[in-house]
Amino acid sequence: MRRWIIIALLLIVVVPAIGVGAWAWAALKFAYSTGDRTGYVQKISNKGWLCKTWEGELTMMTAPGVPAQTFQFTVRDEAVAGQIRMSSGQKVRITYEQHKGLPTSCFGETEYFVTGVQAVAP
Repeated sequence: MRRWIIIALLLIVVVPAIGVGAWAWAALKFAYSTGDRTGYVQKISNKGWLCKTWEGELTMMTAPGVPAQTFQFTVRDEAVAGQIRMSSGQKVRITYEQHKGLPTSCFGETEYFVTGVQAVAP
């Protein structure tokens, strides 16, 4: 009887935990898309109760007379977040990877993860 309880516990708790871990690893390892966006960083803040991530917003001006578009992003690397904070309000080009299907919002509020930032001359 005791053996069946241990097997049931493994099937109910451990196997799903391993599955979710593998799913999260795969979703973070393989990028759905990569790209660059250019604009002005409007905000960047460190958010989260348990899992702290840097969340930001980039305003992109496409053409005169056209309303600006907003691009929301997540930064997981402290060094990149520091670079973005230093260039806040300036025109920058951010490089990002899109990771679809993350199992929780603990990895970030968006699916766009910034991997680099570069100042752009006005």
